[in-house]
Amino acid sequence: MNNFELLRNKDILSILDGDSTFDSLKINNTDIAISMPYLTGSILCYISRTFGLYVSYEETKQSRWMYLDDLLDHCIKNHKVSDLLSFLFSKKQFQLKKELYTLTPNEIDHVYNETISSILKHINSILLFSDKKLIRINNTFIIKEISTAINPIIPSVQKIDRNYIADLSTRAMKDIDEENFDSALTKSRTLLEEVFCYVIERKNEIPSGKGDINKYYKQVKNLYNMHQSKDADRQINELLSGLEKILSSISNMRNINSDAHGVGSKRFNIKDYHARLFVNSAMTMADFILSVSENSN
Repeated sequence: MNNFELLRNKDILSILDGDSTFDSLKINNTDIAISMPYLTGSILCYISRTFGLYVSYEETKQSRWMYLDDLLDHCIKNHKVSDLLSFLFSKKQFQLKKELYTLTPNEIDHVYNETISSILKHINSILLFSDKKLIRINNTFIIKEISTAINPIIPSVQKIDRNYIADLSTRAMKDIDEENFDSALTKSRTLLEEVFCYVIERKNEIPSGKGDINKYYKQVKNLYNMHQSKDADRQINELLSGLEKILSSISNMRNINSDAHGVGSKRFNIKDYHARLFVNSAMTMADFILSVSENSN
């Protein structure tokens, strides 16, 4: 059985769709209930369509937990559960909690972090009876046996080649076609992280960026002697400088606008052509780094 099937427990579904409320946080003498954003039937249908499951609220009008259960079943079959959970737990979704609108950005961050921590604890108290635990690492969700040690995720891919790069880029483009721009940004960032870690490991070194792709790139530059040289052709140095600017832009765009964020004045509505530029730039950078590694070896 797929471990994510455990999330189809009705008590867990009621947590995820915002039905269940737990303790509260006191902010400026105001009690803020700890709960997930309340997802109406129409919102759940919209999310379902975003993930490729066509549902019409006007045609079905079933119980809210049933919409979410159907969506989970669809995502399990299509290996999208982690993406779905990332979406549901994203700060962007907390815009649905109107009581947060009077808070400062720092207060919103505090409420968001405390809420997510509490929600995961309550879900895991249910999963405990199956000896399982839902783990969130960066923007990835996995379910592991409680007895299994969880180490910080450092991408370690057995084989990365141009087919792998093209496949992940194709999936990111599919996200764009489905207007799931946040997921496309996340996949692009993941592509770069995995390529950097792969070429670092090819030098028998351990990636030391801890999820920071700029630090991974710096390690790659050191290992492959990619520092700009006065003896190098000017156009080559300009190209390397341009690639570094691309990397910085990708990192910043993902931090501001991906599904890991969303509430705040810096976020803007990304267009499909922005997302395509983002994905294509990440693919070009990944292919270049892979070529550097292959030529070095």
